[in-house]
Amino acid sequence: MAKSALLSLALTDFRSYEHAELLTDGASVFLFGPNGAGKTNLLEAISLLSPGRGLRGVPISELGRRAPGEAAGRAWSVSALVRTGEEDTRIGTGVEAAGAARRIVRIDGETVPPGRLADHLRPVWLTPAQDRLFLEGASERRRFFDRLVFAAEPAHAAHASAYERALRERSRLLAEPEPDPAWLAALEARMAESGALMADARARTLTALQAEVDARAERPFPQAGLALTGEWEALAASGLPPAEVQARLAPALARGRERDAAAGRALTGPHRGDLAVVHREKDRPAAECSTGEQKALILNLVLAQAARLSRAESQPNPILLLDEAAAHLDARRRAGLFDEIEALGLQAFLTGVDEQLFVDLEGRARGVRVDAGQLAILEDR
Repeated sequence: MAKSALLSLALTDFRSYEHAELLTDGASVFLFGPNGAGKTNLLEAISLLSPGRGLRGVPISELGRRAPGEAAGRAWSVSALVRTGEEDTRIGTGVEAAGAARRIVRIDGETVPPGRLADHLRPVWLTPAQDRLFLEGASERRRFFDRLVFAAEPAHAAHASAYERALRERSRLLAEPEPDPAWLAALEARMAESGALMADARARTLTALQAEVDARAERPFPQAGLALTGEWEALAASGLPPAEVQARLAPALARGRERDAAAGRALTGPHRGDLAVVHREKDRPAAECSTGEQKALILNLVLAQAARLSRAESQPNPILLLDEAAAHLDARRRAGLFDEIEALGLQAFLTGVDEQLFVDLEGRARGVRVDAGQLAILEDR
């Protein structure tokens, strides 16, 4: 397939940036500078050139630059020139009024639904917030894994959103003294339809990811054994078609109404699943591994998904956004990470406090010093 890359990025009143431009010409970029300089803000800007709320997941109204004394963030914009093969496309997003809660998306000047962004840019990211992925609750692992699923199957985000909306409405309805059974049945039918498609996509992605991880045995990252612990994902993984999973989920929700009302939440469904990861060489759950090993396991999953997507024929190449990814890696794994990115032929944006973290990228990526919202491209790197 034709390779895709981000050629340039422009920010206006976004986060800490009044205005900034970054020219990459399609090369990978490493950003370094002190904490609070704005490195992660740049990655977040790129992540917003895809459907969803970006790598921080915050409300759109919080993204505008806010000067001292201003009650609301300013109107902001993020735009980029993206090349796929020999075709260049201008994509952008932002809000036109201070504090606006809904963003506008434009492709070559035409206003389009946010989902269209996935046709041009498909970022996959790793942030320090995910460093405790194996130590936090299941919801964080579900979000992490769903992002990997979404990178391969954009429809997954719509199914998850529809499921969550119906789930919230059902919970509110169950809290009423006499909930309408017909309305409950309608919401449960929606949940069953969307939930079955979610479980199917998760199971399919897990199988593909495990095969990719197994094929990467020579890489300098620990091998991971993957599993989904959810009941509905297990049914999907067993080969049960989504229609049959749906046919089982709807009555299971109906049977659980009294129990769910007492608990204040639904106790069955794909929102209860979890991702289990085992360090194969040590035969230990990821949660019992060192911080560096956990980071390496997560990186292996992200790189495996990137490798898988880079071979897909019907979508743009992934762009890697790796925030402080090298911080907990030893020199061997850090060099291995850089080699892997280059071997995959993918564009990556990496951040770190110290320029020396990226010494192995000299000649292979552009270095950019970030300080107080200002960008300085290093020469001859």
